[in-house]
Amino acid sequence: MNAPTPYYVQASPLATRFNSLLGKLARMGVSLAGSAELSVRGRKSGEMQRIPVNPFTHGGDQYLVSARGHSQWVRNMRVAGGGELRVGRKVSAFTVTEVTDPAEKAVVLRGYLEKWGWEVNRFFQGITAQSSDADLRKASADHPVFRISVVAG
Repeated sequence: MNAPTPYYVQASPLATRFNSLLGKLARMGVSLAGSAELSVRGRKSGEMQRIPVNPFTHGGDQYLVSARGHSQWVRNMRVAGGGELRVGRKVSAFTVTEVTDPAEKAVVLRGYLEKWGWEVNRFFQGITAQSSDADLRKASADHPVFRISVVAG
């Protein structure tokens, strides 16, 4: 019996171009609503892969949430165990701990959707910040969440 394919919404060519623009803006120091550029080492290539992300702070901790599901950056992050966030010249190296408890993820997802829902709701298959705790826990399997620990340096 085969395991189900993990949820993932691939970016369209237009979204890829838009993400490239957001990444360039972040490298130039322009953060749109708190966005940053994530760099994570590729698990196969060993090269740094870059993608714009929306870091989210909740309860004093910072998180990365994959709205599109089990994407390449998520797979790379699981292997690399960390990366860098960049806005302009400010680069923050970090390690991550993946949040696996559905109840904890649901709390983070609710806050993330409150802040970023206007941009990412379409990837959550009808789940919004107003959804029930049970629905958010169920959706949590489709949306990896990483707690960031900034590396002092």
